[in-house]
Amino acid sequence: SSIGALRAIPNYAVVGASKAALESLVRHMAAELAPQKIRVNAISAGIVETDALAHFPTGEELIAESKKRTPMGRLTEPEDVANTVLYLCSGLAEMIIGQTVVVDGGYAIMA
Repeated sequence: SSIGALRAIPNYAVVGASKAALESLVRHMAAELAPQKIRVNAISAGIVETDALAHFPTGEELIAESKKRTPMGRLTEPEDVANTVLYLCSGLAEMIIGQTVVVDGGYAIMA
């Protein structure tokens, strides 16, 4: 998912609405599948510098602004997301269900 599920972002209405719907689906699926010991969660990753980001009209500006805004001072890396998924798939996260886990170095908590 993305921060666009929770906050209005210019020119992001359709994507933001679909992300919000995805997060709702995660909660409903988690409730339905938990009795079968199936855990359903989502990841809301921060800005990850990918080829897709390079196609954004303001990609370079977005990267610079994100690095300044993020308390960790860097963008989210694919390994950050992968490590979170690994944790969620492990027995250590057995009681985490129906959650959207934000992996963004603190970007979303900043005003």
